[in-house]
Amino acid sequence: MTTFDSFDALEAAVGTEVAITDWLQITQDRVNRFADATDDHQWIHVDAERAARGPFGAPIAHGFLTLSLLPRWLAEAVHVAGVRLTVNYGTNRVRFTAPVPVGSRVRARLQLQSLEHIATNGVHLCWHVTVEIEGQSKPACVAEMLVRHYA
Repeated sequence: MTTFDSFDALEAAVGTEVAITDWLQITQDRVNRFADATDDHQWIHVDAERAARGPFGAPIAHGFLTLSLLPRWLAEAVHVAGVRLTVNYGTNRVRFTAPVPVGSRVRARLQLQSLEHIATNGVHLCWHVTVEIEGQSKPACVAEMLVRHYA
């Protein structure tokens, strides 16, 4: 975990890669639970037999499942001391550039793109996140994640 002792220390990291998360295995159970939570039961995600004959040769994770892991990875990889509240503010420029086969492992590279001070006790951050698939050169997802921290 990368720890910053203040917003000023975090601001000094703008333009740098701040962290790389641990690998996370994408299981069929996780995909099925995401399908249940979102009512997206498309066969390429949840029907292993049919998906094996489909365009990807196996079931794949939902793109939005991959995207939904970003807050988890950010919380796992970066700590800012003195923050009493963190809120997700949204995303920019999300692209799902490669499928994530069930059983594969993924991780995130977190680069701090920008920091803007808001109010008197907060910062608005833009993180450039690249989700990598172990053993593949093409990322699964590239996105800008917007987060606000309040002290």
